[in-house]
Amino acid sequence: MLKGIDPILTPELLMHLCAMGHGEWVAVVDANFTADFLAHGKPVVRLPGLSLARVSQAVLSVFPLAADVARPAAYMQVCHSAAHHRTAAQQDVVDLVAQAGLSEAQVEAVERYAFYEKIKGASLIVQTGEGTAYGNAMFCKGVILL
Repeated sequence: MLKGIDPILTPELLMHLCAMGHGEWVAVVDANFTADFLAHGKPVVRLPGLSLARVSQAVLSVFPLAADVARPAAYMQVCHSAAHHRTAAQQDVVDLVAQAGLSEAQVEAVERYAFYEKIKGASLIVQTGEGTAYGNAMFCKGVILL
């Protein structure tokens, strides 16, 4: 255990988040996501039984969002819906990003197949136990100033 670290952040997950550099993306995906297929050899850390919101909250507690990227957060848009339509899980992600000091305009709704392409550029995939459809998000790491 470490003081001040969210207890769901496992040593493996902390290692991968720490190793990521500025501009790299982490994907936090739902239980139904084809993580192994899309990982292409990149690490997949599983946190079963935990929601997208809970895992995103823990990740964002140690992971600064990029300030030099127009949209450092994204979620998979529900097929055949308007970009402003969000599931409860997606809205939770938008709310967490707002708590981190970013605006809703800095969270991108990405069409499903475009999201699959975008995730290929992620350095890490964290698979949650989120059971709702389209419970997938991505975050771009920013700079930590010492």
